[in-house]
Amino acid sequence: MAETENRNQEMTMEEALKELDGIVERLESREISLEDSFALYQKGMELLRQCGSKIDTVEKKMLKLNEDGELSEF
Repeated sequence: MAETENRNQEMTMEEALKELDGIVERLESREISLEDSFALYQKGMELLRQCGSKIDTVEKKMLKLNEDGELSEF
């Protein structure tokens, strides 16, 4: 599980969103077992958490811009 989390941390937002799109397509196909559906759902939720975390980080950095327009780390 830690290996999966590390891989998700290394993914760009675009890669994560593309993978999420693939997961949604597979889930909508209805040609998937209940167990596989659950596993894909879990993977999708983890990707969503990772994306949310990346978005939060960017938002925090944007809020930390000083008057000169320079980024100050938080």
